[in-house]
Formats: sequence, C-alpha cells, structure tokens
Amino acid sequence: MRRILIVGGGYAGFYAAWKLEKKLRRNEAEVTLVDPRPYLTYQPFLPEVVAGAVEARHAAVSLRRHLRRTRIVAGTVTAVDHAHRVVTVRPADGDAFELGYDLIVVTAGAVTRRLPVPGVAEEAIGLKHVEEAVAIRDRLLTSFDRAAVLPAGPQRRKLLTVTFVGGGFSGVEGFGELLSLATALLKRYPELRRDELEFHLVEASGRILPEVTDRPGRWVVRELERRGAHVHLDTLVTSATGGHVTLSTSEEFDSELIVWTAGNGANPVIGKHTDLPVDERGLVVVRPDLRVEGVPDAWAAGDDAAVPDLASPVPGARTVPNAQHAYRQGKLLARNIIATLRGREPKPYVHHSLGSIATLGLGRGIFQYRRLVLTGRPAWLMHRGYHVLAVPSWERKVRVLAVWLTAALFGRDILSLASVQHPRDAFVSGGARPERTEELPAPFKV
Repeated sequence: MRRILIVGGGYAGFYAAWKLEKKLRRNEAEVTLVDPRPYLTYQPFLPEVVAGAVEARHAAVSLRRHLRRTRIVAGTVTAVDHAHRVVTVRPADGDAFELGYDLIVVTAGAVTRRLPVPGVAEEAIGLKHVEEAVAIRDRLLTSFDRAAVLPAGPQRRKLLTVTFVGGGFSGVEGFGELLSLATALLKRYPELRRDELEFHLVEASGRILPEVTDRPGRWVVRELERRGAHVHLDTLVTSATGGHVTLSTSEEFDSELIVWTAGNGANPVIGKHTDLPVDERGLVVVRPDLRVEGVPDAWAAGDDAAVPDLASPVPGARTVPNAQHAYRQGKLLARNIIATLRGREPKPYVHHSLGSIATLGLGRGIFQYRRLVLTGRPAWLMHRGYHVLAVPSWERKVRVLAVWLTAALFGRDILSLASVQHPRDAFVSGGARPERTEELPAPFKV
C-alpha cells in the first residue's frame, strides 16, 4: 500500500484525511496524520467562545473520534526531507523520531504573526486556538471580579481596559464579541460604571476588515465607536511592557488584557526546514491542482500553501488564507490524490467566494456579497446559520445549537474558570491564596 502522510490536522488536513477514509478502497493506501493537538479547532467559533456563546469543547473536533481509519501521531513535524521521503517528528515526551512515507500532504497551517514589540511576548494572548479564547474570556471575567472590590482609580481602570491589536476578521470579531460580553456584565456589577470600561482596537492600516469594501468597513468602525469602543487606525503598538500600552500616536494607557491578532505568518517549519519549494513568504508553491510545483508525490493546501486563485480576475492572485478555502481545498486534495492513484488527472481548485460575513457581538453582524451588504441582526443570524452548517459532524452541530438555545432562554453564562490554568494552587497553598504574580501559562503566550 502507498503510505500517505498528512502534516497538520487543521481544516485542510482534517478534511483531506476524512475524505480519503471515505474514498480509498481497502488496502489501496494507508493514511497517517501528524499534529501536536488531538483536535481540529473550528476557528470561526473562537470569537463566540470568547463571549461564552459557544462552549470551548464544541469549537474543537476530536481527530481520533472522526478519523477512525487514520493513524494519528501526536507530535510536531520539525523537518521535511522529501528527497528521502522522511519527516522528523518531535513528540511531547521522548526523543524525536523519523517517519517514512511515499506521498506527503503539507497542511501545517499558518502561525500567529509576531512582531518585535517590547512586552508583547510577555503580556499578550493570541486568538488562534481554543485555549487562547478560553483564557481571554476568563481573564475578562476575573478582571471584573477584581475591579468590583477596588475603589475608583488607575488600578481599577486598568482591569477594565482591553486592547486588541489587529483589525482583520479574527480581531474585529473577537473584539466585538468581547465588547458585547463586557457591556452585558455591567448589569451584574452595580459597583462598576460604563465610563470605566475601555476597549481599544489598534490597526496599522487605514481600515479594518480588508476582506470587505471601504463603505462596510467604515460602518463597522462607526458601529464599534457607537458602542463606546476606541478604534485607532493608521496606528502601531510600540510597547506593551507591564501592560502599559504605548501607541505610535503617543497615546498611552494601562491594559489588563492585550489580545494579539495582527495577522498570520508562514509556518517556520515549512518555510525553513524543508526541501520543498517555497515562495518569498515561506509558503509552499503549488499548482492549481494542489500538487507541489515540480516535485512528485507532494501536495499542499490551506494557509501554508500558495494556491493560485483561478476565480480571481487579478493575474497571479493567490487564495486568501481562510477557512472557506482551506476546507474546500482539503476535500479536493483527497479527490485528486485518489485520482492520481487510479491513473486519472487531478482537477484544479476553483472557488468563487460566497461573500464575507462577520459577527460583531450578540445580535450584531455584517455580510457582504459583491454589492449586497446586510448589517445588524439579519447578518448575525446568517453568520450563525452558515457556521453551524459548516462545523464538522452532526454531533457538533447539535451541541452548538443546544448551547445557543440555552443561552436564548437563560442568558449568558458568566462563570470564570481561570483557576484551571493553575490547578495545583489550591492544593499547594492549602486553601490560602498563593502569594505570586499571575503569569500566563506557556500555551497561551504568543
């Protein structure tokens, strides 16, 4: 049997393995998937996890539960040597080892782009994984509890100040959902005033949501500002040391919660530790049918692949790194691999965009398809409807719908479980409050 190795269990990797399981004949090929996490994170639900509108576990899909005929290897691929058909895998425990293959599928995904801004590595949290979304929510809820017992002043204001860096879809959606949660929390905290709550969205360019046109983007800015947020355009964060945020406009403020969503970067393993061809951005160069350019038995898709966008009128355009493309490329990738195994020609990837849609908080959203723009509750309902249909497996769809129905009847769940990030504190301290400075655990650091 041919040995197919899939590097990465994100959208493209998960759907490629899932479709291969369904389409491969018995003894035609064996599939192995390598990923350090045992689940696929459904990233469009992360902003709602931040707001408590979706349970954290429901935004993740177990690899072992759904990929029953695929060998799952828990580890990180640190190097790809395609000339010798072998990858190096580093598990969480034990020594690194080599894993051989006949055909490789690179779907490792992108990583959070981190800039050398002082204090960011120590203070900020990303918004790319479900653990980070949970940490953001718990940090906000804990800050409200701490602020409620303090007198009005700088420390209380810092606890009630939130800063998001990056105005793409991930940043704007997370910002809007967390603002919605914070505003709703004020009803439960009569000690706190609305004017003490400060939300800052910092974007280096002159507009937010680059996937939509200028007019809808300006509407989103006005909507967020109407709700009390501060949107800083054409602005950089120059320092975040100790939670003290300094902007390129010379504005300064203290912020207890800093969320870094300033775009994606190429996976360093794919860009620097492989003999596969990559472009200037560190993305694997592929043909329209997802085969790696000039390399036999190598395929790539998703955020770490430079996939030609045949649906774009712009010559040389590449598909944008989003879930809409990644999961469709994963399914096509499986069909094309099977076609080549059976002597048929693979098909090129062509997908015409279904539009752009974003949630801005409970009952608020924006949708654009060409010149059609919807805002408010209709767009928000479309956002929920689309993503509950898109999340993998009927089991996850039902669970998410159940949570939404429960929230509609009984309201938001505002319980913080921040203590789970330090589960031994109560045991070690014997019930006393530990005397140490709070620090983000390593998995939540950018």
